[in-house]
Amino acid sequence: MTEPLLEARNLVKRYGSVEALRGASFTVHPGEVVALIGDNGAGKSTLVKCLSGVEQPDSGQILVGGKPVTLDSPTVARSHGIETAYQDLAVAPDLDPAANLFLGREIRRPGLLGRLGMLDKAKMREQAAEQFAKFGVSLPDLSVPIGSLSGGQRQSVAVARSVTWADKLVFMDEPTAALGVVQRERVLEVIRRVRDTGISVVLISHNMPEVLSVADRVEVLRLGSRVARFSAAEATLEDLVGAMTGALSQEDAS
Repeated sequence: MTEPLLEARNLVKRYGSVEALRGASFTVHPGEVVALIGDNGAGKSTLVKCLSGVEQPDSGQILVGGKPVTLDSPTVARSHGIETAYQDLAVAPDLDPAANLFLGREIRRPGLLGRLGMLDKAKMREQAAEQFAKFGVSLPDLSVPIGSLSGGQRQSVAVARSVTWADKLVFMDEPTAALGVVQRERVLEVIRRVRDTGISVVLISHNMPEVLSVADRVEVLRLGSRVARFSAAEATLEDLVGAMTGALSQEDAS
């Protein structure tokens, strides 16, 4: 097994008297999809916040490429090639898909016009089309507001935006929530394509069949600690549910 791309060792995070993480560990290797699962209150969101720079653990260690790092802001996490696609999409509905892809990273026109704040919309649209094609995102028209697209198309744009700027790893928080079957499969196919480009994906999901269909590995949190690890190809729904509920209580390092 290659050296982990990102690793958490024994993270502890407290909010007052509540201990959200109780020595949580987590590992993701280059070019894989790892599903992070657990019941409500297991600590998934807190762990992702710590690994994406939103929160800082009270103790424990985070390593990127085997080297200890301090991810004290999302900007620092991004400097290590780590991006996050949040469940609420965080898209601007009145802007077109290309503008959403470059949101906060707009390309200005050359020369004086650029210095005056004029954007190079043609170049952004051209590069956006290349990125969408790379990740298999099919859109009928790049000039329409993203708010007029289907839920699956909007989610695909949000995913593509994250992976466009992620050099190494992207966290995806419930990317198929509230989507229909066809739209869900479209987003899962984008995730597979992202992995195939060499970018690692951490998928947070409550949908166990979906997890087994797209993940290479599964790591399970329960009560703020990692309690099991599985190869997705060898795991069953019963294995995952047992680990989440405590019927399977020891780490199974496959």
